[in-house]
Amino acid sequence: MVESLGSRASACRSSTVAVLSVLLLAGCVQSAEEADANGNSNRKAEEDVSMRELTPEEEAVIVHKGTERPFSGEYYDHHEAGAYVCRRCGTPLYESDDKFDSGCGWPSFDDELPGAVKRLPDADGRRTEILCATCGAHLGHVFEGERMTVNNVRHCVNSISLEFVPAEEGVEDAAREGGVESGVEGTDDGADRARDERGDATGRAYFAGGCFWGVEHLLQEVDGVSEVRSGYMGGQTEEPTYHDVTSGRTGHAETVEVVYDPARVTFKELARLFFEIHDPTQVDGQGPDRGSQYRSAVFYVDDPQKLAAEELIGILKEKGYDVATEVTAAGPFWEAEDYHQDYYERSGGSPYCHTRQKRF
Repeated sequence: MVESLGSRASACRSSTVAVLSVLLLAGCVQSAEEADANGNSNRKAEEDVSMRELTPEEEAVIVHKGTERPFSGEYYDHHEAGAYVCRRCGTPLYESDDKFDSGCGWPSFDDELPGAVKRLPDADGRRTEILCATCGAHLGHVFEGERMTVNNVRHCVNSISLEFVPAEEGVEDAAREGGVESGVEGTDDGADRARDERGDATGRAYFAGGCFWGVEHLLQEVDGVSEVRSGYMGGQTEEPTYHDVTSGRTGHAETVEVVYDPARVTFKELARLFFEIHDPTQVDGQGPDRGSQYRSAVFYVDDPQKLAAEELIGILKEKGYDVATEVTAAGPFWEAEDYHQDYYERSGGSPYCHTRQKRF
């Protein structure tokens, strides 16, 4: 597990302020009217997301749309494996695999994480501005048609708008050496048997209900739950990445693994809560998130879990709910990247499409 983004933010800001000289380029600061026009779509997101306090240097770029001096940024010549997140709100924006050396003097990426970056016409009337889709933080500009990469796109981003979260090394290999796949015990049918076979008073449950950040956050609050991890299940590709899953081609759903004490909370109680913290009637999506990776599913590890899930779905259908939730045998659970784990705990935000609604 990587250290919290908050602690890293403090360390990175200190070093960044020491090396960066920020220029407010002429024509890059919007007028009040333009800022209002372009900011309307971001206002609600900014109200809902917990945002960090910025230094004057960070604010000059992130809020007032300045540009840092070329070749001076912390991440211009940075090649470590991991993810780049928004410095203000912590939303994952880019993966290191999509970073390339364009020679322009700023970090360059030829792809972004799906839905993470918003484009707007720049105030100069010529360029296209890119912003964090979650909080509206200014990132830089995007250019097309330069033929620098196969994708033929260059996101030119200010280092000061980003934070870097390194990838955890050796997790997958260590897991397989121990007979598990990303935290799930290997069994004949690929499902974890809740570690009860080893005599531990521990159960495991797997739920998919849209963005795993919100499902993870709300299930972590249950008394008797010791751990919730975000990951991927239900697809055909081994060791999928977030980028793979969001393409919609791997068949996986964003899934949480819930480790719990059956003496304190039952699977049925967890499943009841699951059906109340997401919309089980929405097909291939949850709230604004659309795609098969956001489908509703219960991945059961044994027959009692299957029967409990089907019983709850039957109750909901009797109440008039057109339930779309799949009930499927659990397969390998592939743990998601570190920057997805405990997302709301680290960012201080709240789920944007998961709230509890009494249905039983």
